[in-house]
Amino acid sequence: MSDQTLTCRDCGTGFVFTTGEQEFYASRGFDNTPSRCPSCRAARKAERGEGGYSGSSYGSGGGGGYQRREREMFDAVCGQCGKDTQVPFQPRGDRPVYCSDCFEQQRSHPAAGGRGGRW
Repeated sequence: MSDQTLTCRDCGTGFVFTTGEQEFYASRGFDNTPSRCPSCRAARKAERGEGGYSGSSYGSGGGGGYQRREREMFDAVCGQCGKDTQVPFQPRGDRPVYCSDCFEQQRSHPAAGGRGGRW
């Protein structure tokens, strides 16, 4: 194998398909040579919402083409202190819902009806 100069089908510029890239393609079972230069490939991925590490906000919901949806929050009234709060689930009405402060108290004090630590 040796470096090959290819022509991008989108922008028409020449780009080098290195032996290292050729070996990588072969190790993945790819038979075809790339038809777009690296910058046109990156632009195309960005248009389709794909990413990988460089084209996304990896670690903050992106990465691998997956986008994390904004968490839906629901209004509720704390069953202990009566304060208005929001929770990340739809309250059913048959169990109390707690604000974050009261929830922590419930978890850490078994005598107060909590579980006493981890769930």
